[in-house]
Amino acid sequence: MDTLTHILNGFAVCLQPINLWYTFLGVFLGTIVGVLPGIGPSATIALLIPVTFGMNPTSALIMMAGVFYGTKYGGSTTAILIRTPGEAASVMTTLDGYEMARKGRAGAALAVSAIGSFIAGTLGVVALTIFALPLASMALKFGPAEYFTLMLFAMTAVASLTGKSPAKGLLATLLGLMIATIGIDLQSGQPRYTMGIAEFQDGVGFVVVVVGMFAVSEVLRGLVDIQRGTGAKLLPISGKLWLTREEWKRSVGPIWRGGVIGFIIGVLPGAGGTIASILSYTTEKRLSKYPEEFGKGAIEGVAGPEAANNADTAGALVPLLTLGVPGGGSTAVLLGAFIMYGIQPGPLLFQNRPDLVWGLVDSMYIGNIMLLILNLPLIGLFVKLLLIPIGILYPLIVSIAAIGAYGINGSVLDLYLILLFGVLGYIFDKVDIPVAPLVLSLVLGGMMEQSFRQAMTISGANPKIFFNSTITITLVIMSVISIAVPFVIPRIKAMLKSDEA
Repeated sequence: MDTLTHILNGFAVCLQPINLWYTFLGVFLGTIVGVLPGIGPSATIALLIPVTFGMNPTSALIMMAGVFYGTKYGGSTTAILIRTPGEAASVMTTLDGYEMARKGRAGAALAVSAIGSFIAGTLGVVALTIFALPLASMALKFGPAEYFTLMLFAMTAVASLTGKSPAKGLLATLLGLMIATIGIDLQSGQPRYTMGIAEFQDGVGFVVVVVGMFAVSEVLRGLVDIQRGTGAKLLPISGKLWLTREEWKRSVGPIWRGGVIGFIIGVLPGAGGTIASILSYTTEKRLSKYPEEFGKGAIEGVAGPEAANNADTAGALVPLLTLGVPGGGSTAVLLGAFIMYGIQPGPLLFQNRPDLVWGLVDSMYIGNIMLLILNLPLIGLFVKLLLIPIGILYPLIVSIAAIGAYGINGSVLDLYLILLFGVLGYIFDKVDIPVAPLVLSLVLGGMMEQSFRQAMTISGANPKIFFNSTITITLVIMSVISIAVPFVIPRIKAMLKSDEA
């Protein structure tokens, strides 16, 4: 009954006119960002953090969450019409969505994308509502040792599962931890790695890093693409913006299966919507009566992956809200937003701020309805955004990034830093080093260090404290496995191939 009361109170919060407006603004911005290839939710949320200073935290976080799951809707538009995913999780939609558009069924592809996203997104929020409190109750048993091993597992999982090379993921994690150590040591009061620069005594600002790594680096990538003359041709929206009876019949199963797969994958640290959509696509191809149609315009190849990457967003909020551990780049930026508002996600969040957490969760029900309304009748309007001149779009992004970074501390050094991290983000992209592990370790680095020190103080500097409970032992084993598996499996496959040869 207490849970039901909190859920109803959450609807009372999210249905307030001001919060309805910010829900709409968030999903509207998310759709626009999803339509514009490459910008992504991480960069947008990072740009919004300094803009929302002074706002009510609940309203600001509702808007940022709206951007997070709203991009999943918009990302399918470019995937279907120009064979370019608006965000990474829409990559599988390009395979069959673009082929459907070439065959004159772009309207049906866009419709099943929006409807599948709505159904699976709502399914994911229902699962989030059901499982959030039990997980939060379990997390109350966590002490410093448990939190340290949990953060260790989150970092190793994201580092090893993100990107093509686990070694590069671990390198990004170490760089993030190095940046996190800059500033005044909280226990000794001694400056660490400040290089004599007074501004570094407070550490390197989280907003500065993410704005540079995501927003500025994206502008640099876009400018290089313009110079090379690379681009995709925009196909017109053709065909009725609805499904035939046969297409409905073939889409129902993939939507529900994609929703379940997406939520489960979203809960796992480091997996993300891209893996969810890939797993959904391969599942549908195996189950389909028409596997030969995949890659040639099979509607299941659009319905399943789009459902999976939308349910993934609700799943990704489970560890963030209940454990305070983000599973990827976007949720790491969201965690940073929570912390900058003085709110620590975790099990106590449900006790201390039930209005915020349930208002945020319930706003996702409203936001999914808004997204369905936006993405069916107004799809033609959003497509027009693809015609915005780059000469207007990119300077606007850089201006917002510079104003946001400078406005926090009023430091010119921050402007140089966003440029530095923008170049670093561009280099990361060129050498295939994932950004998500760096952002995650930057956010968790301070908390991880404090948990480690608290655990060692409690145990009298005895490391056995990290092996004293079932939870810590399990998390340590999972951390070792998450590091070892990406290195071991390719070698086993190579050995098997050599034996066959």
